[in-house]
Amino acid sequence: MKKIILSVWLMMTAAIPLSAQYKEPERKDKKEVYYPKIAFDSLLAKKMLAKGKATIKGVAFTKAKNNLGIKGGNRIYANQIKVVLLPVTPYFNEWFELRKEKESIRKRRYVYLSNAAYRYRLEAITNSNGEFTFPEMKPGTYFLQGFLGYTKYGYYNEYTGTGYNSYGGQTNYYQQKQYSVDHEDRIEEFVEVKNDGEIVKVRLH
Repeated sequence: MKKIILSVWLMMTAAIPLSAQYKEPERKDKKEVYYPKIAFDSLLAKKMLAKGKATIKGVAFTKAKNNLGIKGGNRIYANQIKVVLLPVTPYFNEWFELRKEKESIRKRRYVYLSNAAYRYRLEAITNSNGEFTFPEMKPGTYFLQGFLGYTKYGYYNEYTGTGYNSYGGQTNYYQQKQYSVDHEDRIEEFVEVKNDGEIVKVRLH
């Protein structure tokens, strides 16, 4: 009887895997995330965003990219988008330099601000002409950022068939059709307020 019980126990334990399986993620799903290593100074950020007497007035826009990725043509104004203003602190400077060094959307490498740092920001909404305002600003250096989406339209000839004549010749027929491609541009700019009470104008593109 003991031999039977021992045999059953060995069969049961043999069915238990020795280690958990690790499923390797697809390359397209892998993601690298980086954060600044310097400590974020919330007191400094709060002080920089305290109320002053200066005003930042701007207009946000972009231009459509051609097939080579070069912007050109008429302005596309930011209609009802959010513009974020961040104080340029030592923490922010490290984030910006790290982003230039590491960020690659194609390789899925991203550089983020910490949640605590992103809390210290101001926001403005543009009108239909892309205009926005940040009132009651203190002298200092700030970073503006927005995401402007637009749709690019074009045309192509779609093959619809071939016709033949009595002499053996042929004619290919095409129909012109429209296509559309959605884009989203990250528009950014640094702005410096030098004097309390001044009005600083900026183009965010």
